[in-house]
Amino acid sequence: MDLLLDGFATALTPENLLFATLGVLLGTAVGVLPGIGPAMALALLLPVTYSVGPDSAIIMFAGIYYGGMYGGSTTSILLNTPGESSSVITAIEGNKMAKAGRAAQALATAAIGSFVAGTIATVLLWVLVPRVADIVVQLGAPSYFAIMLLAFFAVTMVLGSSKLRGFISLFLGLAIAMIGTQTGQARLTFDQPLLADGIDIVVVAVAIFAIGEALWVAAHLRRKPLEIIPVGQPWMSRSDWRRSWKPWLRGTAYGFPFGALPAGGAEVPTFLSYATEKKLSKHPEEFGKGAIEGVAGPEAANNASAAGTLLPLLTLGLPTTATAAVMLSAFEGYGIQPGPQLLDAEPGLVWGLLASLVIANALLLLINLPMAPLWAKLLRVPRPQLYAGILFFACLGAYTVNFQAFDLGLLLALGLLGLAMRRFALPVLPLIVAVILGPRLELQLTEALTISQGDVSTLWSEPVAIIVYALMALLAFVMGVGALRRRATETIIASRATESESDVEHESDVEQKESHR
Repeated sequence: MDLLLDGFATALTPENLLFATLGVLLGTAVGVLPGIGPAMALALLLPVTYSVGPDSAIIMFAGIYYGGMYGGSTTSILLNTPGESSSVITAIEGNKMAKAGRAAQALATAAIGSFVAGTIATVLLWVLVPRVADIVVQLGAPSYFAIMLLAFFAVTMVLGSSKLRGFISLFLGLAIAMIGTQTGQARLTFDQPLLADGIDIVVVAVAIFAIGEALWVAAHLRRKPLEIIPVGQPWMSRSDWRRSWKPWLRGTAYGFPFGALPAGGAEVPTFLSYATEKKLSKHPEEFGKGAIEGVAGPEAANNASAAGTLLPLLTLGLPTTATAAVMLSAFEGYGIQPGPQLLDAEPGLVWGLLASLVIANALLLLINLPMAPLWAKLLRVPRPQLYAGILFFACLGAYTVNFQAFDLGLLLALGLLGLAMRRFALPVLPLIVAVILGPRLELQLTEALTISQGDVSTLWSEPVAIIVYALMALLAFVMGVGALRRRATETIIASRATESESDVEHESDVEQKESHR
Protein backbone atom coordinates (compact mmCIF):
# COMPACT_ATOMS: atom_id res chain seq x y z
CA MET A 1 0.00 0.00 0.00
CA ASP A 2 2.88 2.37 0.71
CA LEU A 3 4.30 1.74 -2.77
CA LEU A 4 0.86 2.26 -4.32
CA LEU A 5 0.40 5.56 -2.47
CA ASP A 6 3.83 6.62 -3.68
CA GLY A 7 2.71 5.66 -7.18
CA PHE A 8 -0.35 7.91 -6.89
CA ALA A 9 1.90 10.71 -5.64
CA THR A 10 4.02 10.25 -8.79
CA ALA A 11 1.04 9.99 -11.15
CA LEU A 12 -0.74 13.02 -9.68
CA THR A 13 2.10 15.47 -10.14
CA PRO A 14 1.05 18.28 -12.51
CA GLU A 15 3.52 17.17 -15.19
CA ASN A 16 2.46 13.50 -15.19
CA LEU A 17 -1.22 14.42 -14.95
CA LEU A 18 -0.76 16.60 -18.04
CA PHE A 19 0.92 13.75 -19.92
CA ALA A 20 -1.86 11.33 -18.87
CA THR A 21 -4.50 13.75 -20.19
CA LEU A 22 -2.54 14.25 -23.40
CA GLY A 23 -2.21 10.48 -23.82
CA VAL A 24 -5.93 9.89 -23.33
CA LEU A 25 -6.83 12.59 -25.88
CA LEU A 26 -4.28 11.36 -28.45
CA GLY A 27 -5.26 7.73 -27.89
CA THR A 28 -8.94 8.44 -28.39
CA ALA A 29 -8.20 10.46 -31.52
CA VAL A 30 -6.08 7.74 -33.14
CA GLY A 31 -8.61 5.12 -32.05
CA VAL A 32 -11.46 7.05 -33.67
CA LEU A 33 -9.71 7.56 -37.02
CA PRO A 34 -10.04 4.39 -39.15
CA GLY A 35 -6.75 2.67 -39.95
CA ILE A 36 -4.77 4.44 -37.22
CA GLY A 37 -4.36 2.48 -34.01
CA PRO A 38 -2.49 3.01 -30.73
CA ALA A 39 0.49 1.00 -32.00
CA MET A 40 1.10 3.50 -34.82
CA ALA A 41 0.68 6.45 -32.44
CA LEU A 42 3.22 5.02 -29.98
CA ALA A 43 5.66 4.28 -32.80
CA LEU A 44 5.44 7.87 -34.04
CA LEU A 45 5.91 9.28 -30.52
CA LEU A 46 8.83 7.03 -29.49
CA PRO A 47 11.63 9.37 -30.65
CA VAL A 48 9.80 12.44 -29.30
CA THR A 49 9.36 11.12 -25.77
CA TYR A 50 13.06 10.43 -25.25
CA SER A 51 13.40 14.13 -24.40
CA VAL A 52 11.14 13.73 -21.32
CA GLY A 53 11.47 11.53 -18.25
CA PRO A 54 10.59 7.82 -18.42
CA ASP A 55 7.77 8.22 -15.87
CA SER A 56 5.96 10.82 -17.96
CA ALA A 57 6.51 8.97 -21.24
CA ILE A 58 5.28 5.58 -19.98
CA ILE A 59 2.25 7.19 -18.29
CA MET A 60 1.39 8.96 -21.54
CA PHE A 61 1.79 5.70 -23.50
CA ALA A 62 -0.58 3.93 -21.10
CA GLY A 63 -3.12 6.73 -21.65
CA ILE A 64 -2.76 6.34 -25.42
CA TYR A 65 -3.26 2.57 -25.09
CA TYR A 66 -6.44 2.91 -23.05
CA GLY A 67 -7.71 5.80 -25.17
CA GLY A 68 -7.12 3.83 -28.38
CA MET A 69 -9.14 0.91 -27.04
CA TYR A 70 -12.02 3.29 -26.27
CA GLY A 71 -11.75 5.26 -29.51
CA GLY A 72 -12.04 2.12 -31.64
CA SER A 73 -15.58 1.62 -30.36
CA THR A 74 -16.63 5.03 -31.74
CA THR A 75 -15.56 4.06 -35.26
CA SER A 76 -17.23 0.65 -34.95
CA ILE A 77 -20.52 2.12 -33.75
CA LEU A 78 -20.78 5.14 -36.06
CA LEU A 79 -19.12 3.79 -39.22
CA ASN A 80 -19.27 0.00 -38.87
CA THR A 81 -15.50 0.17 -39.49
CA PRO A 82 -13.47 -1.35 -36.62
CA GLY A 83 -10.11 0.35 -36.23
CA GLU A 84 -8.74 -2.67 -34.31
CA SER A 85 -9.51 -6.37 -34.65
CA SER A 86 -10.70 -6.34 -31.03
CA SER A 87 -13.51 -3.90 -31.99
CA VAL A 88 -15.03 -6.15 -34.64
CA ILE A 89 -17.60 -7.65 -32.27
CA THR A 90 -18.66 -4.18 -31.06
CA ALA A 91 -19.57 -3.23 -34.63
CA ILE A 92 -22.11 -6.09 -34.91
CA GLU A 93 -24.62 -4.63 -32.46
CA GLY A 94 -23.24 -1.10 -32.03
CA ASN A 95 -23.79 -0.02 -35.62
CA LYS A 96 -27.29 -1.54 -35.62
CA MET A 97 -28.08 0.52 -32.50
CA ALA A 98 -26.74 3.65 -34.20
CA LYS A 99 -28.85 3.08 -37.31
CA ALA A 100 -31.89 2.64 -35.05
CA GLY A 101 -31.28 6.08 -33.52
CA ARG A 102 -29.54 4.79 -30.37
CA ALA A 103 -25.96 5.84 -31.13
CA ALA A 104 -25.81 7.87 -27.90
CA GLN A 105 -26.75 4.84 -25.78
CA ALA A 106 -24.24 2.61 -27.61
CA LEU A 107 -21.40 5.10 -27.07
CA ALA A 108 -22.37 5.56 -23.42
CA THR A 109 -22.42 1.86 -22.56
CA ALA A 110 -19.08 1.42 -24.37
CA ALA A 111 -17.47 4.29 -22.42
CA ILE A 112 -18.84 3.31 -19.00
CA GLY A 113 -18.11 -0.37 -19.63
CA SER A 114 -14.51 0.51 -20.53
CA PHE A 115 -14.21 2.50 -17.29
CA VAL A 116 -15.65 -0.29 -15.10
CA ALA A 117 -13.56 -3.03 -16.74
CA GLY A 118 -10.38 -0.95 -16.76
CA THR A 119 -10.73 -0.05 -13.08
CA ILE A 120 -11.34 -3.65 -11.96
CA ALA A 121 -8.50 -4.93 -14.15
CA THR A 122 -6.15 -2.28 -12.76
CA VAL A 123 -6.91 -3.35 -9.19
CA LEU A 124 -6.11 -6.93 -10.24
CA LEU A 125 -2.79 -5.68 -11.62
CA TRP A 126 -1.99 -4.07 -8.26
CA VAL A 127 -2.48 -7.45 -6.59
CA LEU A 128 -0.88 -9.75 -9.16
CA VAL A 129 2.18 -7.87 -10.47
CA PRO A 130 4.24 -8.15 -7.23
CA ARG A 131 3.26 -11.79 -6.69
CA VAL A 132 4.01 -12.88 -10.25
CA ALA A 133 7.33 -11.01 -10.15
CA ASP A 134 8.32 -12.92 -6.97
CA ILE A 135 7.68 -16.21 -8.78
CA VAL A 136 9.31 -15.25 -12.07
CA VAL A 137 12.51 -14.01 -10.42
CA GLN A 138 13.32 -17.62 -9.50
CA LEU A 139 13.34 -18.81 -13.12
CA GLY A 140 16.55 -19.65 -14.96
CA ALA A 141 17.68 -19.18 -18.55
CA PRO A 142 16.04 -22.45 -19.81
CA SER A 143 12.63 -21.34 -18.50
CA TYR A 144 12.96 -17.88 -20.02
CA PHE A 145 13.98 -19.44 -23.33
CA ALA A 146 10.89 -21.69 -23.25
CA ILE A 147 8.57 -18.80 -22.35
CA MET A 148 9.90 -16.69 -25.24
CA LEU A 149 9.40 -19.64 -27.59
CA LEU A 150 5.83 -19.78 -26.29
CA ALA A 151 5.41 -16.10 -27.19
CA PHE A 152 6.62 -16.82 -30.74
CA PHE A 153 4.33 -19.85 -30.92
CA ALA A 154 1.37 -17.81 -29.69
CA VAL A 155 1.69 -14.93 -32.15
CA THR A 156 2.09 -17.29 -35.13
CA MET A 157 0.03 -20.40 -34.38
CA VAL A 158 -2.67 -19.23 -31.95
CA LEU A 159 -3.40 -15.57 -32.70
CA GLY A 160 -3.03 -15.58 -36.48
CA SER A 161 -5.60 -16.88 -38.96
CA SER A 162 -2.94 -18.30 -41.31
CA LYS A 163 -0.09 -20.27 -39.75
CA LEU A 164 2.10 -20.03 -42.86
CA ARG A 165 1.77 -16.24 -43.06
CA GLY A 166 2.47 -16.00 -39.33
CA PHE A 167 5.73 -17.93 -39.66
CA ILE A 168 6.81 -15.89 -42.70
CA SER A 169 6.28 -12.69 -40.70
CA LEU A 170 8.12 -14.19 -37.70
CA PHE A 171 11.17 -15.16 -39.76
CA LEU A 172 11.26 -11.74 -41.42
CA GLY A 173 11.40 -10.22 -37.93
CA LEU A 174 14.15 -12.61 -36.83
CA ALA A 175 16.16 -11.73 -39.94
CA ILE A 176 15.92 -8.03 -39.08
CA ALA A 177 16.85 -8.79 -35.45
CA MET A 178 20.02 -10.64 -36.56
CA ILE A 179 21.44 -7.58 -38.30
CA GLY A 180 24.47 -6.20 -36.43
CA THR A 181 27.34 -7.43 -34.29
CA GLN A 182 25.50 -8.37 -31.10
CA THR A 183 27.42 -11.68 -30.87
CA GLY A 184 30.79 -10.15 -31.74
CA GLN A 185 30.52 -11.24 -35.37
CA ALA A 186 29.00 -9.10 -38.11
CA ARG A 187 25.79 -10.56 -39.50
CA LEU A 188 23.82 -9.24 -42.50
CA THR A 189 25.59 -5.86 -42.35
CA PHE A 190 26.77 -5.99 -46.01
CA ASP A 191 29.99 -4.19 -44.96
CA GLN A 192 27.93 -1.16 -43.95
CA PRO A 193 29.35 0.36 -40.72
CA LEU A 194 26.04 2.07 -39.91
CA LEU A 195 24.44 -1.38 -39.60
CA ALA A 196 26.98 -2.61 -37.05
CA ASP A 197 24.67 -1.78 -34.14
CA GLY A 198 21.63 -3.21 -35.89
CA ILE A 199 18.45 -1.39 -36.91
CA ASP A 200 16.85 0.67 -34.18
CA ILE A 201 13.45 -0.63 -33.11
CA VAL A 202 12.02 2.88 -33.50
CA VAL A 203 12.84 2.85 -37.21
CA VAL A 204 11.34 -0.62 -37.61
CA ALA A 205 8.14 0.21 -35.72
CA VAL A 206 7.57 3.54 -37.47
CA ALA A 207 8.24 2.01 -40.90
CA ILE A 208 6.01 -1.04 -40.47
CA PHE A 209 3.11 0.73 -38.77
CA ALA A 210 3.14 4.28 -40.15
CA ILE A 211 4.86 4.14 -43.56
CA GLY A 212 3.40 0.76 -44.51
CA GLU A 213 -0.13 1.81 -43.51
CA ALA A 214 0.12 5.19 -45.26
CA LEU A 215 1.35 3.60 -48.51
CA TRP A 216 -1.39 0.95 -48.30
CA VAL A 217 -4.11 3.58 -47.82
CA ALA A 218 -2.66 5.69 -50.66
CA ALA A 219 -2.76 2.65 -52.96
CA HIS A 220 -6.44 2.06 -52.16
CA LEU A 221 -7.64 5.61 -51.61
CA ARG A 222 -11.17 6.26 -52.77
CA ARG A 223 -12.60 9.77 -52.77
CA LYS A 224 -15.89 8.60 -51.35
CA PRO A 225 -17.41 10.61 -48.49
CA LEU A 226 -18.02 8.73 -45.26
CA GLU A 227 -21.61 8.38 -44.14
CA ILE A 228 -21.41 9.23 -40.44
CA ILE A 229 -24.41 8.74 -38.19
CA PRO A 230 -25.11 11.90 -36.15
CA VAL A 231 -24.81 11.57 -32.38
CA GLY A 232 -25.84 13.77 -29.47
CA GLN A 233 -24.66 13.66 -25.88
CA PRO A 234 -24.32 10.01 -24.72
CA TRP A 235 -26.83 8.99 -22.05
CA MET A 236 -28.44 5.79 -20.76
CA SER A 237 -31.93 5.10 -19.44
CA ARG A 238 -32.64 2.99 -16.35
CA SER A 239 -33.45 0.04 -18.57
CA ASP A 240 -30.09 0.42 -20.35
CA TRP A 241 -28.28 0.46 -16.98
CA ARG A 242 -30.10 -2.69 -15.84
CA ARG A 243 -29.20 -4.48 -19.05
CA SER A 244 -25.55 -3.35 -19.10
CA TRP A 245 -24.04 -3.77 -15.63
CA LYS A 246 -23.91 -7.59 -15.65
CA PRO A 247 -22.35 -7.74 -19.15
CA TRP A 248 -19.72 -5.25 -17.96
CA LEU A 249 -18.70 -7.58 -15.12
CA ARG A 250 -18.81 -10.73 -17.24
CA GLY A 251 -16.79 -9.04 -19.98
CA THR A 252 -14.15 -8.06 -17.42
CA ALA A 253 -13.97 -11.67 -16.20
CA TYR A 254 -13.31 -12.81 -19.78
CA GLY A 255 -10.94 -10.05 -20.83
CA PHE A 256 -8.33 -9.83 -18.07
CA PRO A 257 -7.19 -13.51 -18.03
CA PHE A 258 -6.91 -13.67 -21.82
CA GLY A 259 -4.95 -10.40 -21.90
CA ALA A 260 -2.53 -11.73 -19.28
CA LEU A 261 -1.82 -14.96 -21.21
CA PRO A 262 1.10 -15.04 -23.69
CA ALA A 263 -1.35 -16.60 -26.18
CA GLY A 264 -4.13 -14.19 -25.26
CA GLY A 265 -5.29 -11.01 -26.93
CA ALA A 266 -8.65 -9.28 -27.06
CA GLU A 267 -10.26 -11.08 -30.01
CA VAL A 268 -11.17 -14.31 -28.18
CA PRO A 269 -12.62 -12.75 -24.98
CA THR A 270 -14.72 -10.24 -26.94
CA PHE A 271 -16.20 -13.08 -29.00
CA LEU A 272 -16.82 -15.20 -25.88
CA SER A 273 -18.45 -12.24 -24.15
CA TYR A 274 -20.77 -11.65 -27.11
CA ALA A 275 -21.73 -15.33 -27.28
CA THR A 276 -22.38 -15.42 -23.51
CA GLU A 277 -24.58 -12.32 -23.55
CA LYS A 278 -26.55 -13.67 -26.50
CA LYS A 279 -27.19 -16.88 -24.58
CA LEU A 280 -28.06 -15.24 -21.24
CA SER A 281 -30.02 -12.25 -22.54
CA LYS A 282 -33.73 -11.88 -21.75
CA HIS A 283 -34.08 -10.22 -25.16
CA PRO A 284 -32.36 -12.67 -27.56
CA GLU A 285 -34.57 -11.48 -30.41
CA GLU A 286 -32.74 -8.11 -30.37
CA PHE A 287 -29.34 -9.64 -31.17
CA GLY A 288 -28.45 -8.87 -34.75
CA LYS A 289 -30.77 -5.86 -34.62
CA GLY A 290 -29.02 -3.72 -31.96
CA ALA A 291 -28.86 -5.32 -28.50
CA ILE A 292 -27.12 -3.14 -25.91
CA GLU A 293 -25.69 -6.23 -24.15
CA GLY A 294 -23.78 -7.02 -27.36
CA VAL A 295 -21.94 -3.71 -27.00
CA ALA A 296 -21.50 -3.59 -23.21
CA GLY A 297 -19.92 -7.04 -22.75
CA PRO A 298 -17.37 -7.03 -25.63
CA GLU A 299 -16.24 -3.46 -24.87
CA ALA A 300 -15.62 -4.37 -21.22
CA ALA A 301 -13.70 -7.47 -22.33
CA ASN A 302 -11.66 -5.35 -24.75
CA ASN A 303 -10.54 -2.85 -22.11
CA ALA A 304 -9.92 -5.49 -19.42
CA SER A 305 -7.74 -7.36 -21.91
CA ALA A 306 -5.70 -4.20 -22.53
CA ALA A 307 -4.97 -3.97 -18.80
CA GLY A 308 -4.19 -7.68 -18.59
CA THR A 309 -1.58 -7.26 -21.33
CA LEU A 310 0.56 -5.24 -18.91
CA LEU A 311 0.96 -8.23 -16.55
CA PRO A 312 3.29 -10.30 -18.80
CA LEU A 313 4.87 -7.10 -20.12
CA LEU A 314 5.97 -5.85 -16.70
CA THR A 315 6.78 -9.20 -15.04
CA LEU A 316 8.22 -11.19 -17.96
CA GLY A 317 9.05 -8.56 -20.56
CA LEU A 318 6.76 -10.35 -23.03
CA PRO A 319 4.48 -8.31 -25.33
CA THR A 320 1.25 -10.02 -26.43
CA THR A 321 -0.02 -7.22 -28.70
CA ALA A 322 1.59 -4.87 -31.19
CA THR A 323 0.97 -1.91 -28.86
CA ALA A 324 2.61 -3.73 -25.95
CA ALA A 325 5.58 -4.52 -28.21
CA VAL A 326 6.09 -0.82 -28.94
CA MET A 327 5.75 -0.05 -25.21
CA LEU A 328 8.47 -2.63 -24.53
CA SER A 329 10.77 -0.87 -26.98
CA ALA A 330 10.03 2.39 -25.15
CA PHE A 331 11.20 0.83 -21.88
CA GLU A 332 14.36 -0.42 -23.55
CA GLY A 333 14.97 3.00 -25.11
CA TYR A 334 15.31 4.38 -21.57
CA GLY A 335 17.65 1.55 -20.60
CA ILE A 336 14.92 -0.14 -18.52
CA GLN A 337 14.44 -3.88 -18.93
CA PRO A 338 10.92 -5.12 -18.06
CA GLY A 339 11.00 -8.40 -16.19
CA PRO A 340 11.16 -9.83 -12.67
CA GLN A 341 13.80 -7.32 -11.57
CA LEU A 342 11.79 -4.31 -12.71
CA LEU A 343 9.88 -3.90 -9.44
CA ASP A 344 13.13 -3.80 -7.46
CA ALA A 345 15.04 -1.66 -9.96
CA GLU A 346 12.29 0.88 -10.81
CA PRO A 347 9.56 0.72 -8.13
CA GLY A 348 8.59 4.37 -8.63
CA LEU A 349 8.09 3.89 -12.37
CA VAL A 350 6.05 0.67 -12.04
CA TRP A 351 3.74 1.89 -9.28
CA GLY A 352 3.39 5.29 -10.92
CA LEU A 353 2.30 3.51 -14.11
CA LEU A 354 -0.16 1.25 -12.26
CA ALA A 355 -1.65 4.20 -10.39
CA SER A 356 -1.94 6.25 -13.58
CA LEU A 357 -4.14 3.57 -15.15
CA VAL A 358 -6.97 4.46 -12.76
CA ILE A 359 -6.45 8.15 -13.53
CA ALA A 360 -6.47 7.43 -17.29
CA ASN A 361 -9.73 5.50 -16.91
CA ALA A 362 -11.36 8.36 -15.03
CA LEU A 363 -10.11 10.88 -17.59
CA LEU A 364 -11.52 8.74 -20.41
CA LEU A 365 -14.95 8.88 -18.84
CA LEU A 366 -14.88 12.55 -17.83
CA ILE A 367 -13.40 13.89 -21.06
CA ASN A 368 -14.75 11.61 -23.77
CA LEU A 369 -18.43 11.36 -22.87
CA PRO A 370 -19.03 15.12 -23.34
CA MET A 371 -16.74 15.14 -26.42
CA ALA A 372 -18.49 12.30 -28.30
CA PRO A 373 -19.97 14.68 -30.96
CA LEU A 374 -16.51 16.20 -31.50
CA TRP A 375 -14.92 12.77 -32.05
CA ALA A 376 -17.62 12.04 -34.62
CA LYS A 377 -16.62 15.20 -36.53
CA LEU A 378 -12.99 14.08 -36.45
CA LEU A 379 -13.99 11.26 -38.79
CA ARG A 380 -14.46 13.85 -41.55
CA VAL A 381 -10.71 14.63 -41.78
CA PRO A 382 -9.71 14.02 -45.45
CA ARG A 383 -7.48 10.96 -45.82
CA PRO A 384 -4.82 12.58 -48.10
CA GLN A 385 -4.06 15.36 -45.59
CA LEU A 386 -4.16 12.93 -42.66
CA TYR A 387 -1.65 10.46 -44.10
CA ALA A 388 0.55 13.21 -45.51
CA GLY A 389 0.96 14.45 -41.94
CA ILE A 390 1.67 10.90 -40.74
CA LEU A 391 4.41 10.46 -43.36
CA PHE A 392 6.00 13.77 -42.38
CA PHE A 393 6.12 12.97 -38.66
CA ALA A 394 7.28 9.41 -39.38
CA CYS A 395 10.28 10.64 -41.35
CA LEU A 396 11.03 13.32 -38.76
CA GLY A 397 10.85 10.81 -35.91
CA ALA A 398 13.07 8.25 -37.63
CA TYR A 399 15.67 10.89 -38.45
CA THR A 400 15.86 12.20 -34.90
CA VAL A 401 16.80 8.75 -33.54
CA ASN A 402 20.43 8.94 -34.73
CA PHE A 403 20.36 12.08 -36.94
CA GLN A 404 21.51 9.92 -39.87
CA ALA A 405 20.09 10.22 -43.38
CA PHE A 406 20.83 6.50 -43.69
CA ASP A 407 17.90 5.83 -41.32
CA LEU A 408 15.53 7.49 -43.81
CA GLY A 409 16.63 4.98 -46.45
CA LEU A 410 16.00 2.15 -43.99
CA LEU A 411 12.63 3.71 -43.18
CA LEU A 412 11.59 3.66 -46.83
CA ALA A 413 12.83 0.10 -47.39
CA LEU A 414 11.06 -1.23 -44.31
CA GLY A 415 7.99 0.83 -45.19
CA LEU A 416 7.84 -0.98 -48.55
CA LEU A 417 8.13 -4.23 -46.58
CA GLY A 418 5.17 -3.11 -44.47
CA LEU A 419 3.21 -2.37 -47.65
CA ALA A 420 4.04 -5.83 -49.04
CA MET A 421 2.95 -7.43 -45.75
CA ARG A 422 -0.45 -5.76 -46.03
CA ARG A 423 -0.70 -6.70 -49.70
CA PHE A 424 -0.13 -10.38 -48.93
CA ALA A 425 -2.02 -10.34 -45.61
CA LEU A 426 1.05 -11.03 -43.45
CA PRO A 427 0.38 -10.19 -39.77
CA VAL A 428 2.48 -7.40 -38.29
CA LEU A 429 2.63 -8.62 -34.67
CA PRO A 430 4.95 -11.64 -35.25
CA LEU A 431 7.50 -9.42 -37.00
CA ILE A 432 7.55 -6.78 -34.25
CA VAL A 433 7.72 -9.40 -31.47
CA ALA A 434 10.57 -11.18 -33.27
CA VAL A 435 12.56 -7.96 -33.72
CA ILE A 436 12.28 -7.17 -29.99
CA LEU A 437 12.53 -10.64 -28.46
CA GLY A 438 14.89 -12.21 -31.03
CA PRO A 439 18.14 -10.89 -29.45
CA ARG A 440 16.87 -11.73 -25.95
CA LEU A 441 15.96 -15.27 -27.04
CA GLU A 442 19.46 -15.71 -28.42
CA LEU A 443 20.97 -14.33 -25.21
CA GLN A 444 19.00 -16.78 -23.02
CA LEU A 445 19.93 -19.70 -25.29
CA THR A 446 23.62 -18.75 -25.19
CA GLU A 447 23.55 -18.38 -21.40
CA ALA A 448 21.83 -21.73 -20.89
CA LEU A 449 24.25 -23.60 -23.19
CA THR A 450 27.28 -21.85 -21.68
CA ILE A 451 26.32 -22.88 -18.13
CA SER A 452 25.71 -26.50 -19.23
CA GLN A 453 28.86 -26.56 -21.39
CA GLY A 454 26.91 -27.23 -24.56
CA ASP A 455 24.49 -29.83 -23.19
CA VAL A 456 21.23 -29.28 -25.10
CA SER A 457 19.21 -31.19 -22.50
CA THR A 458 19.54 -28.21 -20.18
CA LEU A 459 16.81 -26.49 -22.23
CA TRP A 460 14.22 -28.80 -20.62
CA SER A 461 15.91 -29.22 -17.25
CA GLU A 462 13.57 -26.90 -15.30
CA PRO A 463 9.94 -27.71 -14.38
CA VAL A 464 8.60 -24.47 -15.86
CA ALA A 465 10.32 -25.18 -19.17
CA ILE A 466 8.81 -28.68 -19.28
CA ILE A 467 5.33 -27.29 -18.56
CA VAL A 468 5.70 -24.67 -21.29
CA TYR A 469 6.83 -27.23 -23.88
CA ALA A 470 3.95 -29.53 -22.88
CA LEU A 471 1.52 -26.62 -23.25
CA MET A 472 2.86 -25.84 -26.73
CA ALA A 473 2.53 -29.50 -27.74
CA LEU A 474 -1.02 -29.63 -26.38
CA LEU A 475 -2.02 -26.46 -28.22
CA ALA A 476 -0.48 -27.76 -31.44
CA PHE A 477 -2.37 -31.08 -31.05
CA VAL A 478 -5.70 -29.37 -30.35
CA MET A 479 -5.25 -27.01 -33.30
CA GLY A 480 -4.26 -29.92 -35.57
CA VAL A 481 -7.35 -31.91 -34.58
CA GLY A 482 -9.52 -28.84 -35.14
CA ALA A 483 -8.01 -28.30 -38.59
CA LEU A 484 -8.62 -31.96 -39.54
CA ARG A 485 -12.24 -31.72 -38.39
CA ARG A 486 -12.78 -28.54 -40.42
CA ARG A 487 -11.33 -30.16 -43.52
CA ALA A 488 -13.51 -33.24 -43.02
CA THR A 489 -16.59 -31.06 -42.62
CA GLU A 490 -15.72 -29.05 -45.73
CA THR A 491 -15.19 -32.28 -47.70
CA ILE A 492 -18.58 -33.64 -46.61
CA ILE A 493 -20.31 -30.36 -47.51
CA ALA A 494 -18.57 -30.26 -50.89
CA SER A 495 -19.52 -33.88 -51.67
CA ARG A 496 -23.14 -33.24 -50.72
CA ALA A 497 -23.21 -30.14 -52.89
CA THR A 498 -21.80 -32.17 -55.80
CA GLU A 499 -24.40 -34.89 -55.28
CA SER A 500 -27.24 -32.36 -55.19
CA GLU A 501 -25.96 -30.74 -58.40
CA SER A 502 -25.79 -34.13 -60.12
CA ASP A 503 -29.34 -34.92 -58.94
CA VAL A 504 -30.56 -31.62 -60.33
CA GLU A 505 -28.82 -32.28 -63.64
CA HIS A 506 -30.32 -35.79 -63.77
CA GLU A 507 -33.82 -34.45 -63.09
CA SER A 508 -33.42 -31.81 -65.80
CA ASP A 509 -32.27 -34.49 -68.29
CA VAL A 510 -35.35 -36.59 -67.46
CA GLU A 511 -37.61 -33.57 -67.90
CA GLN A 512 -36.04 -32.79 -71.27
CA LYS A 513 -36.54 -36.38 -72.46
CA GLU A 514 -40.16 -36.29 -71.33
CA SER A 515 -40.73 -33.04 -73.18
CA HIS A 516 -39.20 -34.52 -76.36
CA ARG A 517 -41.50 -37.52 -76.06
